[in-house]
Amino acid sequence: MANEKVEMSEVGASLLSSEHKPPPAKPPNKFEQVFQPCLGELVGTTFFVFIGCVSVIENVESTGRLQPALVHGLAIAALVACMAEISGSHFNPPFTLAIYLCGGMEMNMVAPYIACQLLGGVLGAAMAKAMTSRENFIKAHGAAFAVLQPDAEIGGALFGEVAMTCLITTVLLLGAFNVRTRNPMVPFMVGCTVIFTILAGGDVSGTCMNPARAFGPAVVSNYWTYHWVYWVGPIAGGLIAVALVRLLLGDRKMRIILK
Repeated sequence: MANEKVEMSEVGASLLSSEHKPPPAKPPNKFEQVFQPCLGELVGTTFFVFIGCVSVIENVESTGRLQPALVHGLAIAALVACMAEISGSHFNPPFTLAIYLCGGMEMNMVAPYIACQLLGGVLGAAMAKAMTSRENFIKAHGAAFAVLQPDAEIGGALFGEVAMTCLITTVLLLGAFNVRTRNPMVPFMVGCTVIFTILAGGDVSGTCMNPARAFGPAVVSNYWTYHWVYWVGPIAGGLIAVALVRLLLGDRKMRIILK
């Protein structure tokens, strides 16, 4: 009888435990795999460019580079933190290229991501134009990167965009994708990098590091002077960061040589 009671109690316990097991998680559907990440990139880039453009257009001279630096850095930190599980929080074409080259996304998502980022840049710049005064908008060229004037400045500005984009892309890849250095503080790390790069190089090139951030205001304000610098520099910087991580700084899973 005692043995029967023990067996019955074990059966009852197993039944109770099976009743309380949560149902298995459903695999992500097509909306969650394809459309939702693209929407996340569109929405995130839109609000990042919107907030960034407003901070430049309505910037007070007494604050200098501090206001745009803080606004861009804090905005990207908040958006990366809340959108990371939806789209990965790229909001930047060179980031998307770098993440793909490091094995962080499928090739079929690269073009849709970049298209959504560029569209988000235009929408964000248009929102900034709707919010700000006409006088300030015209004065700031709609927050397009108008800091470059003489041809003599182009070399230093281009190098600055390459170097600073390489830095922030390296922070992203090591903080979010490299297993050995992965860190949950990566939104804060990326945001801080945006802040100090703008403070350091804002008067040299404007510290764009993001073609979507340059493209949107250029379209809305029709200001295209030296616009190519803000494509060539960030893309080159992102590719150099990929080379650094894949060849030298990454762990064995990330490196393609010296494994």
